[in-house]
Amino acid sequence: MRGIELRPEERETISRELVKGRSLRAIGRLLSRDHSVISREVGRNGGRAAYRAISAQRRANQTRSRPKSRLLETNPRLHDEVNSGLAKKWSPRQISDRLRVDFPEDDTEPFSSWAGCVGVQGFLLITG
Repeated sequence: MRGIELRPEERETISRELVKGRSLRAIGRLLSRDHSVISREVGRNGGRAAYRAISAQRRANQTRSRPKSRLLETNPRLHDEVNSGLAKKWSPRQISDRLRVDFPEDDTEPFSSWAGCVGVQGFLLITG
């Protein structure tokens, strides 16, 4: 499960199992996680004696928040072009390919196909 962050219910389990005196390895096995994931989680959130699931989840939410605005939120021209492509029922790949054709001189804001797909999908989530 590499790269998948801990869910709130997993943090609750960690908290309960620590109170019971279970080892980090046993908790890791219980959650099907490597013991090092549990160790880092407990260590960065106060240690065995002070670990609390709610405060650990709050900290995870704060550190996960995006530090900068999305390109589609800050660039009106790009926003309008993406909207135009969406209105034509184009796929994210078609939109990003079209942007590269329409704006080849704009190398200050590279818009790769992958970033375009992610950006457009994120835009769809934001605007619904």
